[in-house]
Amino acid sequence: MVACSRRDYSASRIARAVEDCDAHLLNLNVTADSDYDMSNRLIVELRVNHRNPSAIARSIERYGYEVVDFETGAANEDDETARRRLDELIHYLEL
Repeated sequence: MVACSRRDYSASRIARAVEDCDAHLLNLNVTADSDYDMSNRLIVELRVNHRNPSAIARSIERYGYEVVDFETGAANEDDETARRRLDELIHYLEL
C-alpha cells in the first residue's frame, strides 16, 4: 500500500516505479485515507507479480511516495520450503 496526497497521485509514475524493478503492475486500487478526516491523502493498493516486494517498495519510495505496508505473499513461503527440502536432500546425499 502506498500513501500520497491527491495532488501527488499519478498512476503512470507508480506504474513506472514498479516497472523499473522488472515487474508488472497487475492491479491498482485507489481509495481515500479513512484514518485522516478531511485529508487529501489517498491510499493506493498495488498488486504486482514480483518475487521481491521490498525492491518494489524501495523503487516507489525513490519516486517520492510513502510505502505504508506490503505483503510478501506465498512465493517467499514456497521458496523457504524449497530451500529447506534442498538442504535435506544434500544432507541425505552426504551420508
